[in-house]
Amino acid sequence: MTPEETADFEAFMTARWAGLVRAAVLMGADLHAAEDLAQAALVDSHRRWGRVQGARDPAAYVHRILVNRMRASRRRRWRGEVPTDLAAQHGRHGVPCAGGDVAESVSVSHGVREALARLPLVQRQVVVLRHFCDLSEQQTAEVLDIAAGTVKSRLSRAMAALATDPLLSPLRTDAER
Repeated sequence: MTPEETADFEAFMTARWAGLVRAAVLMGADLHAAEDLAQAALVDSHRRWGRVQGARDPAAYVHRILVNRMRASRRRRWRGEVPTDLAAQHGRHGVPCAGGDVAESVSVSHGVREALARLPLVQRQVVVLRHFCDLSEQQTAEVLDIAAGTVKSRLSRAMAALATDPLLSPLRTDAER
């Protein structure tokens, strides 16, 4: 890689890291596995940087790598070591979280993750890619290798299920109830 390509990749990686980790968590991976998956997706992107840059939509290309990595990891059945995240109670590295009502934000975050976890994987993937990764219907279709109409129908069913989920009721306004 030339120095310019290296700088481009580093900028791309920095911009995409948090979104990839968030997408993996929302699709069902724990934080540690999500970080591993995001890292693996970016390593694959680095190996294929010419293709990624040449892709019509580099962000969608990397999200597809992430989804494929997640599918491959789910095929493995070994569940030996299960890391725990004690830091989640106090923020990263045991430092207490600052600002806002931490209990409320943890509760909301937990409710959203639990509600998403109850969706079938194909619906969860569509919701995460469309609403949390801000991919268009077409980009989501390309990432998941499905038709755009299938994205619409899966998203519609998922949103209907989420609309009635009791864990998300605290997030609804009085007008929505």
